[in-house]
Formats: sequence, C-alpha cells, structure tokens
Amino acid sequence: MECRSLPFRQLPHQSKLFLQFLDDFSSVKQFYGHPSTMAAVKKAARLLEYPRERRAEVTEILLEQNAALGAGEATRANLDRLANGAVAVVSGQQVGLFGGPAYAIYKAVSAIQIAQELTRAGVDAVPVFWMATEDHDLDEVRTSTWFHQGKLARFELPGNGDTGQPVGQIALGAQVAEMVHEASKILTTAGGEFLARIFSDSYGAQETYGSAFGKLFARLFAEQGLILLDPLDPRLHRVGVDVLRKAVEQREELNSALLARGKELDKAGFATQVKVTARSSLIFSMANGTRQPITVSGSKFVCGEQVWTREELIQAVRAEPEKFSPNALLRPVLQDFLLPTAAYIAGPAEIAYFAQAEVIYERLLGRMPVILPRVAFTIMDAKAEKLLRRYGLKVEDVWRGSQELRRKMETSSVPMTLGKNFDKTVKESARMLAQLKKQIVRLDATLGGAVETAQKKIAFQLEKLKRKTGKAQALKSGLIATHQEFLESLLYPHKVLQSRELCFLPFLANWGMGGLKELQSLARSSMQNEHKILRIP
Repeated sequence: MECRSLPFRQLPHQSKLFLQFLDDFSSVKQFYGHPSTMAAVKKAARLLEYPRERRAEVTEILLEQNAALGAGEATRANLDRLANGAVAVVSGQQVGLFGGPAYAIYKAVSAIQIAQELTRAGVDAVPVFWMATEDHDLDEVRTSTWFHQGKLARFELPGNGDTGQPVGQIALGAQVAEMVHEASKILTTAGGEFLARIFSDSYGAQETYGSAFGKLFARLFAEQGLILLDPLDPRLHRVGVDVLRKAVEQREELNSALLARGKELDKAGFATQVKVTARSSLIFSMANGTRQPITVSGSKFVCGEQVWTREELIQAVRAEPEKFSPNALLRPVLQDFLLPTAAYIAGPAEIAYFAQAEVIYERLLGRMPVILPRVAFTIMDAKAEKLLRRYGLKVEDVWRGSQELRRKMETSSVPMTLGKNFDKTVKESARMLAQLKKQIVRLDATLGGAVETAQKKIAFQLEKLKRKTGKAQALKSGLIATHQEFLESLLYPHKVLQSRELCFLPFLANWGMGGLKELQSLARSSMQNEHKILRIP
C-alpha cells in the first residue's frame, strides 16, 4: 500500500470554516468548546461527569441493540468497559444503502483508532457509531454507487413519495434481493468471497435500512468491537426526555442564541449549515410514523393541524418522548447526553453544524465533546496509477474538471519525438522574436509590446496545434475517452470527491479484509488533518 498526503486546501469543494478549523483553529475557537487536539480529548475525558444510573440504563439498551445486530465478543467486551466507566469516542452517519458512501466507513475507522489511542494513553475509551435512523430523507439513503470495470454502477431502491417516515423503519423489500445478488457477484469476482457473504447476510428483503446497515457494520468491525446505537429505540427517547423537554421550555433563549451565533458566523465570513428563523424550534413530531418539524406561531407550537401551548407540548414530551425527535442542531446534544462522549469524529459539514450547536451545548448540557476531523482517503488501483503515469497526471488534475483533464491528456498523447520538436520550435521562436525585439525597439520603443503579444500568440497557437495533434493520435488509437471515463469515474465521480459518492465495499473486496486494519493505521490522530491518496493492490 502506497500513500501520499495532501492538505485539504488542495481539494475541491472545501468550506472556508472547515479549512480554518484545520489550519488556524485560533481564528474559530470561539465557536467550539475545545481545541481539536488529543490533549484536549484527554482533558475532557478526565473532567467528564456522567451519572452512574444513566450509564447503566444506556449500556443495557445498547447490549440488546448490538446483540440483535449480531455483534460479537469484542463489542460485548467494549460494552462491559462502557458500563464500568469508559468514555465514548463517537461518530455517526445516515444508514445509506449498502453501507452508504465510503466516508461512513472512514468515520467508524477514525472512532476506533482514536478510542484505542486514548486507551493506550491511560483513558479507557470505546468507539460508538450513531446510526442516524430518525432522518426522514429517503432519497439520501436509497441509492449506492459502485465503481466496477471502469464505470459507475448504480443500485437504487424505490422512493416513498416523501412520506416523512424515518428511514430506519423502512423495509428494503423484495427488490433488494436482485440487487444484492448482482452486488455480491461483483464482490466475489474481485476476490471478496467472505465480504460477499456478510454483505448478503446483512441485506435481506425483510430488513430495514437501519437493521441492514447495522448488521453490515457489526460484521465489518466485529474484531474492533464497534458499538452501534439506534436512536429510534423508544427507551433511548425516555432516557433523553429532559433534553427534549428543555428544548421546549427554553425555546426562546435557545433560538435567540442560535440567531446571534448565525450573525457571528456571517460576520466572520462563514456560512451557517442549518437555517434558523424566528419560527424555528429544535424538535420534530414523530406522531403517526412521520417526522415533521414543529414551528412556532405567536405563543403556540404548531405541526400540521396539531397545535400546543408551551405547557401542553412539555406535557406531551414527558408523556410520550418517543413521539418527538431532535433536529440537526439538537441531535448531537441529545447524543452526548445519552453517552459519555469525550470526542466526536466529524466530517466537514458536521464541523460547521457544531459551530452552531455549541450554544445549545452550553445551555442544555454544560459540556461539549472535542471535535476531531474524520480521516479522508481517495483510493486508486494499479490501472489508475498506470493511466496517471501514462498521461503525466496527478489525482489533483482529475479534480480540476473534464475540460482541463482532457487538455492534459491530449497534450500528453503527442508522440515523444514530435513532442520534442514542438517544444524545440516554441523555444526557437521565442529566441528569434527576442532578437527581433531588440532591433525593433531601437527603431520604435512603443512596438515592444506588440512583439511580446505576437510571441504569446505564436506560443498559444503552437500549444493548440500540439494538443490537436495529441487528440488525433489518441483518437486514432480510440483510448483517450475510455481512459478519461475510467479516471473520472474512480477519482471524481459525478464531480464530487470519491469518498462522498462511491461505496467502499468494492475497494475492500479487491484489497482484502485486512484493508480495514491498514486504513486504521492511517487514521492516527497525528494524521487526520490531511487527505490521503492510497494505492491499493
């Protein structure tokens, strides 16, 4: 395995806040509770206060959840450690089809690695993965994109007409069987027979998006003992009822604080991730199996036809907390009320969420975990490496877009001897024009600019001719379009970073199950501030 690291500033589509968080934390520290360092994690872990009764209750629920997902001995051992006082290193993601985009795997790997580092440093810690089963945007989880035979293959289950049903409760249905069969063949052909087996065992027609995702992750990370948490469990709603209740009781104060934080972020030049208005509340209704936002109108709380006074809503939350759900800003606070979280492993967008959520942490929980960036990878195989070398490219060239990539590939396709002649001609023309310029400016100094313009035009036309020659050569062999499609499909699918679009399973099938351990070795806390380009077997 070969690895090359890049600063995130060299990647496309990176937010200003995320880059400042990585490169100049002091400029954004007012938006976060702690610096993003392992020293801060250790300090937060030692100061963390977490009630014994809550620890016992949550651990018992997690024991049952993980047993139902097929977790093994390592997970049960980690749950015993959690019951006996270990802190949690938490990450999480939506329960995407077939494990979702690759970065869901990278989050789990990061949480496992940081928990192990903390434990070796004398702070007992376990990794926990929060499955975002309460989210109701089915379109975000019902597809999976695989890189196969140089092209993109898309698996897609039907939508539900935006019913608002939490995705963790939605059954996969009979249509998933044929997709699992096809996907398993891809994994098996790549040498991933064991992976294909655990994949097929996880994604049955009777499973939900939540249960299938959980079973897959339980099996993938059986040796590492990853603890999975499903927040749809009514028992966890009852444990966290005080957070939901306080979100209603203190709605005005919290909303004012969030609006003020939005102005602070805007003044600092950062975009807010979650829109907050004067009518916003922090909770959703989950009545009748649908998840809908509760807004505020005057002194009333409103959701569809349902209207509550403040006291009525507080009583409803107390009586049936399972019928209410936190929004994107309250969710991490509820998470860290339920868990003794010392560190949260976040992606770029989540780091922006936490800049807003910090004001809620301060008022409702009185503590906030240390936010650490998840590890990030772009994976290449032998063919991609060969093609990049053939055309004199780097991965960064693929990220610059199709037009620039094609230009470079066409230029590089010029036969070597002809290419040298082009370069020689460019140099000779520049030399000859430089000599002419000396003679011309002696006659008329104002003509110096015209000579320089002519020199640039000649160089441009020669470069254009060279590119056309390369294009003709490449088209003659019929390869350039195929090679471009291969590189873009693998390294910049649909013009987004690979980790945000492609499923990780085909890579793991080619790599072997040991690839997860190799990934973990690159997820050390000292290496999380850079993007890594990996060449796998």
